[in-house]
Amino acid sequence: MSVSAQVDRFVHERLPAPAQLPQLLFDAPELQFPAQLNAVEELLDKAARKGFADRPLLRSDALTLSYAQVLDRVNRIAQVLVQDLGLVPGNRVLLRGGNSIGLALAWLAVVKAGLVAVPTMPLLRAKELGDIIEKSQPVVALCDARLLQELELARALYPALKTVVAFNLGTPPGAAYAESKKVVDGVGTLESLTALKDGQFSPCPTAATDISMLAFTSGTTGKPKATVHTHRDVMAACESWPRHVLRAAPDDIVMGSPPLAFTFGLGGMLVFPMWAGASVYFPSIPYTPQAMAGLIFDSGATICYTAPTFYRQMAPFIKQLIAERGAPALRICVSAGEALPDATRQLWKDASGIEMLDGLGATEMFHIFVSSAPDAVRRGAIGKVVPGYQAKVVDDNGAELPRGTVGKLAVIGPTGCKYMDDTRQEAYVKDGWNFSGDAFLQDEDDYFFYQARTDDMIITSGYNVGAPEVEDALLKHPAVAECGVIGKLDDARGMIVKAFCVLRPGFDADEVMVKALQDHVKAVIAPYKYPREIEFLANLPRTETGKLQRFRLKQP
Repeated sequence: MSVSAQVDRFVHERLPAPAQLPQLLFDAPELQFPAQLNAVEELLDKAARKGFADRPLLRSDALTLSYAQVLDRVNRIAQVLVQDLGLVPGNRVLLRGGNSIGLALAWLAVVKAGLVAVPTMPLLRAKELGDIIEKSQPVVALCDARLLQELELARALYPALKTVVAFNLGTPPGAAYAESKKVVDGVGTLESLTALKDGQFSPCPTAATDISMLAFTSGTTGKPKATVHTHRDVMAACESWPRHVLRAAPDDIVMGSPPLAFTFGLGGMLVFPMWAGASVYFPSIPYTPQAMAGLIFDSGATICYTAPTFYRQMAPFIKQLIAERGAPALRICVSAGEALPDATRQLWKDASGIEMLDGLGATEMFHIFVSSAPDAVRRGAIGKVVPGYQAKVVDDNGAELPRGTVGKLAVIGPTGCKYMDDTRQEAYVKDGWNFSGDAFLQDEDDYFFYQARTDDMIITSGYNVGAPEVEDALLKHPAVAECGVIGKLDDARGMIVKAFCVLRPGFDADEVMVKALQDHVKAVIAPYKYPREIEFLANLPRTETGKLQRFRLKQP
């Protein structure tokens, strides 16, 4: 029987009712976890006995820290949180910063101390931060000094957050800020406070079901929700997709663009590499397609994570660099966060020589649950269900549909949706199964083929049209750099297909181009699927993680 260490029961008291919780599966031997479990103790404190202590873990342009050095710094931060700031297990700690060594250390320290991490996207503005503060009621925030302004504006709106401690990216313990203005609330900077600690801190003896983090959805629907993840959720995710599909090794160097505040990024860019004994590279320069292609070579990265749009934009640069410098060390390219068009997969494969590893995951489920290794790819499919999970395609009543039939995807496994204090739990979890809001079909060989978000399925004149299929067709035209497709209400047809396209330089956004693109789609897929309206934009609305915000395209 587990014994909770979290004396602050704020999140526990706001979990869904037992009848609304997802069914969890722990059938596999690797998914047998003890009742008392601290995820950071498993991933970091026990690294030495796995032979990882002296191996590099966190890398940047200016600093490389081994597992042992990361442990020392994490312990110092945990000491500050508990000894100086007086936090108790279960208190929430808001984290604000871009991908960096500093943010990674902060997340690990918070979770190790039995606190609840509340990571936030670095580009959020004051109102968005205020909404998160109001919902999660954090006691303390650890904030990159360069991002303090919006957080201070948020505190003016929502004063529940009492204390903010600033940190500096990549600065080792002992270094203090030169600018005193970066000392907030009179408690000093995180660097100055940790310099006074001895690095001795025992992991909080959390229960496996104690809360490790609140992950806020990335907002494709415009209404973020707080998803709850336990220490067991984190470790169960490590023992599923990374073990059976990714198969990273200690010599791997991981890089990528997904933010650590997004569970796709947290898993791929921190937790999963630690589970494998690998290392992560955080560059100091902003990611652009050209810069990221160069960093793949310069950092020696072997695994890359980013969204399909970014791979498409990187393709010409990686192709040119390979011609100039030869093949990079890169061996695995993971795509997730949004649907991967086959046109993008083939473009990247042609440019890099690497078959992309696609995956379907959800913030609610922590990470990927449908995927296939590159050697088991089937064109057009995302993959098969990840070992440890079960998935099926069902109708509106939850009955499984025949293979080859489009329906709703339902999933169960060792992780599941737990919204904090949110009535939308009932829509996501039904009879113990998680409904991710995706429309799929499954073939006779168990491969899952993505069709659309269930609310993005376009029904026009009685025909079902998946927006991703039309997008894939448009992306095959040489003039189209990016596109997004939605259904638009229409008196005659119920809905029509409408496309928003970003053109490549040198192409004119005129009626001639509209006709050319419509004819192209008719030639590539069934003619009834062509976009009857096309609007040209300079760029598409996307979340910070790269997801297309279709709800914004649907707004007048």
